Amino acid sequence: MVSTDSKALIQRFYQLQSERLEAYRLFEEGHEAYLKTGPRYDFEHYKQLVHQITLAFSGISKEVLDIKDELRLRLDRPDLSEHVDKLQCREKRKLQLTAQLQLARQRAQDHPEDETSLETVRRLKQEIVKTQEALSEIMQDFKYDSEESH
Repeated sequence: MVSTDSKALIQRFYQLQSERLEAYRLFEEGHEAYLKTGPRYDFEHYKQLVHQITLAFSGISKEVLDIKDELRLRLDRPDLSEHVDKLQCREKRKLQLTAQLQLARQRAQDHPEDETSLETVRRLKQEIVKTQEALSEIMQDFKYDSEESH
C-alpha cells in the first residue's frame, strides 16, 4: 500500500509537471508574440517574459528537487527519486533547446535566405521532440513504479 505521504508527494509532483507544461506554453506564446513585433522587436517586453518564465521554472525545479530528496531520504523510494532526477536532467535539456530554438527562429525570420538558420530550426525541433519522448517515457516509468506497492 502506498502511504498517504507518498500519495501527496506524488500528486504534488504531477501538479508541478502540469505547471511546467503551462510555463512552456506561455513561453512559446510569448515568443510568438515577440516575433510578430519584428523587425523592430519589442525586446523589453520579451525580456520581462523570459524573467517571469525563468522564475517559474526555477521555483518548479526547486520544489521537484525537494520531492526527489523526500522520496529518497524520508520515504525510502530511491526508484522514484531516480526517475525524478532523470526527469530534471531532461527538463533542463528541453529548456536549453527551447531557448536555442527561439534564437534560431528569430535568425531564420530575420534572414529567410539563410538555409543554415532554417536547418538549425528543423534540427532543434527534432531534438525537442526526442527530448519530449524521453520525458514521456520517464513519466510512464514513474507512474508505473509509484503505483506499485512498496
